[in-house]
Amino acid sequence: MPEFSHEDQQVSDGVNLLISMLVRYPEIGTINFEPDSNSLKLTFMISGILSDKDYKATKKMLTDSALAYHMLVGLRNSHIDVEISSYRQVTILTILRDVHTLSRGEIALAIKLLREQFIDRLVADRNDAMLEEDLLMQDELIEDMLENMRQENNGHNSLIGIREDGRVFVFNK
Repeated sequence: MPEFSHEDQQVSDGVNLLISMLVRYPEIGTINFEPDSNSLKLTFMISGILSDKDYKATKKMLTDSALAYHMLVGLRNSHIDVEISSYRQVTILTILRDVHTLSRGEIALAIKLLREQFIDRLVADRNDAMLEEDLLMQDELIEDMLENMRQENNGHNSLIGIREDGRVFVFNK
């Protein structure tokens, strides 16, 4: 019987977090976990190219909303960075957040804001088969895995989670 080590549990927590986030939030295209900075990079795709003015407004909205959320829940010293790039006729919006202060509520807020801002331009892999109880279970898993990632300081692997044709894949980088 193979032994189960603490490092295996850390990898499992990271993999489960990425899977749960991708399943729960079909708007997230990819997620990267970087153990060196203990951060998550959430990537979203928006059809069409954003103007510089729209990008600045979106970045300000996401940053201000996150900071207001942090203030309301009593967080200090959190870090959020919003970046944008484009490829052909797609805008790629990336949110970089530290795991220690990130919460499921903040993720849900950012996605809700992006949904409202970009209505049907935000690329999402819709899964109408998800029941309300499945969504609630994913919410609980996300919160639990974030808490586990906060408590474990090192030993994590760099991970990337991607969505392709309705499936979710997680790889070591």
